[in-house]
Amino acid sequence: MSAPTLDRRETAAVPDEAALQAHFDATIAADRRVEPRDWMPEAYRAGLVRQIAQHAHSEIIGMQPEGDWLLAAPSLRRKAVLLAKVQDEAGHGMYLYSAAETLGADRADLTDKLIEGRQKYSSIFNYPTLTYADCGVIGWLVDGAAICNQVPLCRSSYGPYARAMIRVCKEESFHQRQGYELLMTMMRGTDAQRAMVQDAVDRWWWPSLMMFGPPDDDSPNSAQSMAWGVKRHSNDELRQRYVDMSVPQAAALGVTLPDPELALDPETGRYRFGRIDWAEFKQVISGNGPCNAERVSRRRAARDDNAWVLEAATAYADKHAS
Repeated sequence: MSAPTLDRRETAAVPDEAALQAHFDATIAADRRVEPRDWMPEAYRAGLVRQIAQHAHSEIIGMQPEGDWLLAAPSLRRKAVLLAKVQDEAGHGMYLYSAAETLGADRADLTDKLIEGRQKYSSIFNYPTLTYADCGVIGWLVDGAAICNQVPLCRSSYGPYARAMIRVCKEESFHQRQGYELLMTMMRGTDAQRAMVQDAVDRWWWPSLMMFGPPDDDSPNSAQSMAWGVKRHSNDELRQRYVDMSVPQAAALGVTLPDPELALDPETGRYRFGRIDWAEFKQVISGNGPCNAERVSRRRAARDDNAWVLEAATAYADKHAS
């Protein structure tokens, strides 16, 4: 029995994957945007889901370290500013989960993967906030690193991700400024306040450098992400930009960055810095950091304790859609 054949109309309906790949490659080469309805390689889609989900998880988990200080902030003004920031982070997570959904990802499934340890979030949010000065240092250093890393993502090759990042970066700029303003106020205060700021800088500086990910020669996804135009700069390049940006800010603030090897290279005009403890980074990103268990446990509780809200909202929507 001979194999079935397709008539001309059926043949025309079969997509030519080679042609689709060529069109995708041309789109990337021309620095144009890929949109949700466009054909894309499965590896591109999966890589985006991984990156966007990790980014969304980081925003949601990132509410916890500073959220703990909402009731302990020293004034109504500081409470209002901190509350606005924590709310912004929740919004960022929602934008990013929505971007992941345009790739076919399910938001609830992404949350389950986070809680089960099958997806990651930024290592920086596994460190404790020991004093109120930590809120300022997170705003200055952590959100400063986020801005350095995320502004280029506004030109990401995937349209929904790039558009979400425009608003995210505007709000992160506010967070960085409010953190720096808080630290500047404390540095004009008492000796105890200045010591508190310096202690926080000492604890957060190195984890902030780790936020950009492992060195380029040890990063499994960075090169491909850059080739696809999802990322625009390598981990090491972004980390160097961040150091060069932070050193003069630290000098203006009056704090010392905890790196005896930090020095200006007169030939390049850039700052040399010491070796990062990548063993610590791998421990934290693997779930063994100071606050990993606490952060994930609280995220699990938030999912489980509020499941009835989702069920009620879904039932309401289904009822009125019918």
